[in-house]
Amino acid sequence: MHDITSLNPSSTPAVSDIIGTVVAVQANFYQVRLDQPLINLNDSPISHLLCTRRTRLKKIGQQIMVGDCVTVEEPDYQDARGAIAKVFPRKTELSRPPVANADQILLVFALGEPVLEPWQLSRFLVKAESTKIPFLLCLNKADLLTSDEKKKWQERLSRWGYQPFFISLRTCQGLDEVRDSLKRKISILAGPSGVGKSSLINALIPQVEQRVNRVSGKLQKGRHTTRHVELFELPEGGLIADTPGFNQPNLQCHPSQLIEYFPEVRQQLKQETCQFSDCFHREEPNCSLDKNWERYEHYLTFLEEAIRQQEASRKMGEQESTVKLKFKASGQEYYEPKLETKKYRRTSRREKHQNLQELYENQSLEELERLQDD
Repeated sequence: MHDITSLNPSSTPAVSDIIGTVVAVQANFYQVRLDQPLINLNDSPISHLLCTRRTRLKKIGQQIMVGDCVTVEEPDYQDARGAIAKVFPRKTELSRPPVANADQILLVFALGEPVLEPWQLSRFLVKAESTKIPFLLCLNKADLLTSDEKKKWQERLSRWGYQPFFISLRTCQGLDEVRDSLKRKISILAGPSGVGKSSLINALIPQVEQRVNRVSGKLQKGRHTTRHVELFELPEGGLIADTPGFNQPNLQCHPSQLIEYFPEVRQQLKQETCQFSDCFHREEPNCSLDKNWERYEHYLTFLEEAIRQQEASRKMGEQESTVKLKFKASGQEYYEPKLETKKYRRTSRREKHQNLQELYENQSLEELERLQDD
């Protein structure tokens, strides 16, 4: 799975090292899929080891993520256990969802049930563009649309700069093309809830049997079925990660970078230059950007959000914050007050002992001086 020559020369493993990929993380345990299976005393192959991590990795703050290429030491052939001793440099890294070394993102949406909403799709596309990881757009439930409706979506997305896969898990339409695109790669499956991500994994890897929920009848919204990130091995080679669904991904980027995440205008910006280098392409004079494109309104809305986030970050940096940033399960941000722990901190035993010792010494010195005076 791993191309050892792509790693740092100083980090190249020895021939005898046991190398593998972290495919699941739960509490302080890591499931590692080995590049080369081990043979136990019964001549049976061991393809996975349940590992802990070395204390030295914890001391240096080395986080271990799904997708990490690692070295395993002291394998226990009887219980299929080991200890992660080293994490190799990552070629890509995502914090939300926490996945390392992904080659591509497979962004999945549904054309119906729930209805495809252009604003939500645009938001996911911008988020995917901001990761700088190549991605594919996959539109499920194509059987619910007529050929004319599907053609209109194809032409519309082509103007946006994308050529999507049209698939149907009900009729197996387009699944072969998706399988070919996933071969020998680590892929991240992403998209809102209820669009068929877990069903797609079940179709690609029947033995996985991912839990699937139906779409809510009243609201036509998906329900979350995936609870944690895990890599599944594809029959024809490659790994795919099903990530917990969320409806509104955070657009955390600098306002000046946002326009780069709209491929329909990237080429125009390369050919023409605005008068001001910090142009936001709104009402600035001598702006070179043509405003006559469908997602321009999307861009302006996302830009205002990015500017608000930047202003909030600046204010937080100017003064010590009394609140801390938290995230809900849906990915939505919120703030809660920090606790003033210093006021309620207990005095340590060592500090108490030092105070008593100083008091004793001071009292002894005063007693000695009194005797001398007498």
